[in-house]
Amino acid sequence: MTSRTTKALSPEPRPASTAGVAERAPTTDLGLLQRGKTVLAIESRALAALAENPPSDFAAACRLCLACRGRVIVTGMGKSGHIGHKIAATLASTGTPSFFIHPAEAGHGDLGMLVEGDLVLAISYSGETEEILAMLPRIKRLGLPLIALTGSPRSRLAQASDAILEASVEQEACSLNLAPTASTTIALALGDALAVALLDARGFTEEDFAHAHPSGRLGRRLWLRVSDLMHRGDGIPSVRPETRISQALIEMTRKGLGMTAITTPEGTLLGVFTDGDLRRVLDRRLDIHDCLIDTVMTPDPKTIPAEALAAEALKLMEQYRINALLATTPSGKLVGALNMHDLLRAGVV
Repeated sequence: MTSRTTKALSPEPRPASTAGVAERAPTTDLGLLQRGKTVLAIESRALAALAENPPSDFAAACRLCLACRGRVIVTGMGKSGHIGHKIAATLASTGTPSFFIHPAEAGHGDLGMLVEGDLVLAISYSGETEEILAMLPRIKRLGLPLIALTGSPRSRLAQASDAILEASVEQEACSLNLAPTASTTIALALGDALAVALLDARGFTEEDFAHAHPSGRLGRRLWLRVSDLMHRGDGIPSVRPETRISQALIEMTRKGLGMTAITTPEGTLLGVFTDGDLRRVLDRRLDIHDCLIDTVMTPDPKTIPAEALAAEALKLMEQYRINALLATTPSGKLVGALNMHDLLRAGVV
């Protein structure tokens, strides 16, 4: 593997009186802002360098993951462990089964989680983390592929690996050049790059993503159906065609959907009467206590099958600028009703 140029992670030489002490930045707003900008600039440069010269084993690491028939087990200590948790979560939600094992717990029984067919992604900037090195005999005994995400391609971890994702940085953003900052940013970015490359290679779709995110907005849009949200039975506002408008208004008020269906005694939908229709009735100065609902209803209203996606109901409402829909069977029997508020409460909008 052609290694990326790596500088030792050690502080720049300092006068004896200040060695190991962070330079005290001004505590004014301007000084604090400048310190923040410096950190962002350092980390931006590290990311730019990585994008310009990515790890030479990146494609090999992807192929190992694609060939894996088990889970991608991510492990790391300290800050690397926090990054590992996020990488495992991103992999799992984008089509690569994965979870995190804490290397300190691994030596106390959690190594039993590793089974044949798995792959291990170990994160250690130094590549010499003892807790991770202690896992190697079990990993090798099971014959599991090992990917090292490390800043030290000559470390013991790297030498034991099948692919190395080198994540070296020229300097940390920490004033002492010690706290993992730029290096953890690089590790996180490499994890994202790996997950997205695998996502594309697997042909992962929005529907697949929704499978793993049923409670998210996308999941609700892709999986909730009209039947999951619609009002049924006595919850459906419905009157007969011979009902007077005044009685239909009572039904609309009681059910609170801003409309009422007009049906035959057998439940076949004939029309709908909405708040908009009421305004038109009042404009015509019709007597609501005398007129029958079938003389002012909208016949053949827009309907939707109960098995349709809720997102389709939203699309219809937006397309025709209506606030409610009736659900019917192919034969025209009324089976449900929903309005925009139902979609809002469900998070479809």
